[in-house]
Amino acid sequence: MRGGAQAHLLLAEDKHHYVVKTKQNPQHRRVLVNEWVSSILLRQLDIAQPAVECVELTPDFLAAHPEVNITLGNTTAAVEPGWHFGSRLPVDPNRFVIYDVLPDPLLRQVANLRDFLGILVWDKWANNCDSRQAVFFRAQVKDWISGETSRKSAFVALMIDHGYVFGGPHWLFQDSPLAGLYYRPLVYDGVQSLDSFQPWLDQVLSFPWPGLDRAFRETPEWWLNGDRDELEKLLEKLYRRRTRVPHLIEDIRDGRVNPFSNWPK
Repeated sequence: MRGGAQAHLLLAEDKHHYVVKTKQNPQHRRVLVNEWVSSILLRQLDIAQPAVECVELTPDFLAAHPEVNITLGNTTAAVEPGWHFGSRLPVDPNRFVIYDVLPDPLLRQVANLRDFLGILVWDKWANNCDSRQAVFFRAQVKDWISGETSRKSAFVALMIDHGYVFGGPHWLFQDSPLAGLYYRPLVYDGVQSLDSFQPWLDQVLSFPWPGLDRAFRETPEWWLNGDRDELEKLLEKLYRRRTRVPHLIEDIRDGRVNPFSNWPK
């Protein structure tokens, strides 16, 4: 797969395809922690994302598939057997198409386009220092959007790639107005005020500590390598910075590049 983590697309025993980031990826083992914590918190914010799993790469599998490796400069490094991070593809890629990009007329028709506002609230809260990534596919809306009962088929967006929240492997909060933005301003056309980011803004402002504690407890120890205390400190900082999120969103509007063309200053 594309990207600095050198992820691999694998078919697991459950018959689903997963984009697997290995513990030995070139970006750092902490990006697996970031992905895992993000998946737990985004479920609580009800923002569309892929299902995630710990995917076991056994010694026998790795021996049979030497192409599952990591390239470091001019050398190739083996992947260590064990549990790695898997982001499940929403459809079978052999039968259906998953798109990285949609033209403007189709992008406007995405059934959950407002999730781009919700994920921006998350990206500002969690200090995603990468740009926002998403994929699109056609599906029955009711299967992917909470509260929908229609059996109609439409494009759905899933928010992916959270390895660089929390400042990436550094676990620092150094905010920038441009960080976390999706490169297509069209998704922000509905923004007219801070109220446009509801209900996610209120959900973050009132986010309960037990929700963060759950992420702390459910993060695999093998990925942490002794960083359990550091993860706890990180989540405590995340909890304390909830009240900053409205100001971080307003900073986007006042920044060098303002994607909110319908939100007057």
